[in-house]
Amino acid sequence: MRGRMMEGPLLISNLIEHAGRVHGDQQIVTRTVEGPIVHSTWGEVLRRSKQLAQAMTEAGIGRGDRVATLGWNTQRHLEAYFGVSGMGAVCHTLNPRLHATQLIYIMNHAEDRVLLVDITFVPLVEAVADKLRTVERYVVMTDAAHMPDTSLPSAVSYEEFIGGHSGNYSWPTLDESAASALCYTSGTTGNPKGALYSHRSTVLHAMGVAMPDVFNLSRATSVLPIVPQFHACAWGLPYATAATGSKLVMPGPRLDHEGLTELLQDEAVHFCAGVPSVFLGLVQHWRETGNAPSSLEMVLLGGAAPPQSLIAALEGEFDIEFRHGWGMTETSPLGSVNTLLPSHRSWPVDERSAFQTKQGRPPFGIELRIVDQDGAVLPHDGHAFGELQVRGPWVVDGYFRSDAEELSPDGWFPTGDVATIDADAYVQITDRIKDLIKSGGEWISSIDVENTAMGHADIAMAAVIGVPDEKWGERPILIAVPTPDTEPTSERILEYLSHSLAKWQLPDAVIFVDALPMGATGKVQKTKLREEYAGG
Repeated sequence: MRGRMMEGPLLISNLIEHAGRVHGDQQIVTRTVEGPIVHSTWGEVLRRSKQLAQAMTEAGIGRGDRVATLGWNTQRHLEAYFGVSGMGAVCHTLNPRLHATQLIYIMNHAEDRVLLVDITFVPLVEAVADKLRTVERYVVMTDAAHMPDTSLPSAVSYEEFIGGHSGNYSWPTLDESAASALCYTSGTTGNPKGALYSHRSTVLHAMGVAMPDVFNLSRATSVLPIVPQFHACAWGLPYATAATGSKLVMPGPRLDHEGLTELLQDEAVHFCAGVPSVFLGLVQHWRETGNAPSSLEMVLLGGAAPPQSLIAALEGEFDIEFRHGWGMTETSPLGSVNTLLPSHRSWPVDERSAFQTKQGRPPFGIELRIVDQDGAVLPHDGHAFGELQVRGPWVVDGYFRSDAEELSPDGWFPTGDVATIDADAYVQITDRIKDLIKSGGEWISSIDVENTAMGHADIAMAAVIGVPDEKWGERPILIAVPTPDTEPTSERILEYLSHSLAKWQLPDAVIFVDALPMGATGKVQKTKLREEYAGG
């Protein structure tokens, strides 16, 4: 027996229609690439998204065609999210931090037909344009007054491209399982692989992101996504804020501490999200200037393990609720969030912040489990550790244009992370499978050693790698970035570590560097460290 309920597809166009009609006067604020801060509304974004859809249709772009974007977090980029996907094409976000050869590979593999590009990245595109086999048109996301001289063929300013269209446009009714967005992951071996999201997966993910125990979004929330729009669709925030009618503050290209703090203060931001390295600098800036944003209530960090000292500073020093998110491009990316239970709030800050380094619990829609090397499911007792696997309606079942079998025989996606899960469903990732260090037959978690090291006041960032050892097979070494104006010594750091780690877990060496090599998604590039320190 079927229920007597209306049926309709879950579409990205539904999100922007809702935002424009119900929350049409809600603010969208952008620090533009050209410089000034401009104020708009969800109603204006709806109209301009429709203008973009009309312009794309006139340019011959149809359903399933890929339209690439190479841009900062701005209103125009936001309009592309809705205009491109809403008309039935696929919005393909490109990471400008990737090497040129990777961008060429990705765009040719995706067969992008149009590229929307910010002024900043025009030289980057000019350098590779002759190697892009399928791009027919370049739209520079600016107006005629700021349009640069460029060698890009068929280049036009964004405002000129959409300007001749009325915005009187009806979104097509699409299959909710149709492709909507494409993000390539750099967290794989070999060439980048494409995660191809659907309208259904995106809408469900937006609803999951907005829930109280996840990002806790509402009409009353002012949101600043520091995480770029080219990182797994800004962790779903553009879609979730449209669903909830939140105020959206877009930082554009200016991600310095002063610029971000100005936006946080002036726009009364309640919630922001980004990678830990950004907030390490922000916290230091707030200490030095005494200018911490008074409105900021919650910070969500993801992309890398946050230092316990940073968590303690946000919660204990600045009274800002901290949440730790985990996910992957392949999970859209929400996989889990560490939101404390009421009982945890009575704990001392140090004890609480240690617990908050865990990756948290899955929201409704996501299931997590751990398995051993033979695929046997392990207990959720907080002690057993195995490979973390995930499944749910916003998790990929394979990669774009790949016939390789990615799932386990019973339909779970293997993450490559090693984790424990406790009785309250809190996940703690102990390492990547490829980053575990096996020394004398015992496993050493590089993440455990890193987190312990970053608990020292003189260590700002740390990475642990295994190097070959004749006797033990592998031994860990610690590469650390000192906190500004400190002069830590190897002896002091090893003494500190010895209070928490067994002797055989202690690094054989501590090496101090000015900076760690960072990848395009804000993660430490351990492959480069292994190459540099392969000799121990």
